[in-house]
Amino acid sequence: MAPTPESKKYNPRLHVGLLEERVTNVSSTDFPGHYPDEDHSWDLTKFKKRLQVKIQKLSARSIEFDLVGVDASIANALRRILIAEVPTIAIEYVYVWNNTSVMVDEVFSHRLGMIPLNVDPALLEMKENSSDQATDRNTIVFKLQIECTRNNSAPRDSTDSAVLYINSEVLAAHLQWVPQGEQAEVFAARPPAPTIPEIVLIKLRPGQAIEMEMHAVKGLGKEHAKFSPVATASYRLLPHIILDDANPVPSHLADRFRDCFSPRVINVDPRTKKVSVDKRGVRGETMSREVLRHPDLAKFVKLARVRDHFIFNVESEGPYEPQRLPLEAIRVMREKISVLKSAAEALRALGDPEGDIQMADT
Repeated sequence: MAPTPESKKYNPRLHVGLLEERVTNVSSTDFPGHYPDEDHSWDLTKFKKRLQVKIQKLSARSIEFDLVGVDASIANALRRILIAEVPTIAIEYVYVWNNTSVMVDEVFSHRLGMIPLNVDPALLEMKENSSDQATDRNTIVFKLQIECTRNNSAPRDSTDSAVLYINSEVLAAHLQWVPQGEQAEVFAARPPAPTIPEIVLIKLRPGQAIEMEMHAVKGLGKEHAKFSPVATASYRLLPHIILDDANPVPSHLADRFRDCFSPRVINVDPRTKKVSVDKRGVRGETMSREVLRHPDLAKFVKLARVRDHFIFNVESEGPYEPQRLPLEAIRVMREKISVLKSAAEALRALGDPEGDIQMADT
């Protein structure tokens, strides 16, 4: 039986080794034919037993969770789907009626497109083609009409543009939603608006004005970054620091040894100077490998990462709550697997007209 992540010994099947200048045992080996007399064919029961998903941190904008018991290809597929294939709503078409600011229409339109909106994509349909007619079921309309003027009541000695002028800054909050068709009822609980009203879009001075109409549609991040539902979506392997009980760190080197790691990773008993690894704090280790630069310290430790333990960090800036994002990514992944299964069944049917070959359930 493979050792648990808490194993005190380095195991090439479970761990990726970190040396001073390189890493070792990067590729997974749990597939049929790699080890003699061992059956590593995929088994649903074993997979369910190993699979774990644990939420470690959750806030209004971000989530950190552990995904344990899967191959790196699965973890990376989840990351890529989060970035590029979970749909969102963003401004796609900008109709400029008047723009006397210092920013040209094209640049300002691009800035408008990057504003994250709070519109739930489930409430809108995807436009199949750019030529499709805009309707209340596939398009959200915003307008921006603003002009900068002087503040006649401003103090004479003031130098603050926010005091001297009215509407000196155009903010995302200045976008006004214009309901179409039945949208007033559909979006009554949560009217469409930017998720961050304080975003500064442009600065104006007296005599400058902007009048525009914007159409927001449903899209995917693989089409344009503005449709990506996440600010960041990344993962890293769980750090694993292995101390040799038979060769403990000497007391006079304990403090130096601790300082080679991130804070709260290594504990040093103030009385005995015994060194130990904080199992909770090790998650924050950056794996700088500083300890390996010192020959008198490197011999007391082995550095590794747990091969099938992924720490995901996901930040949401769009309409999705952070805890909903992984579920949306899994939904997209299931749809892709279903398409692949159907294609494989069709291919098998061509070579098996009587249908004797059956596809395994996914």
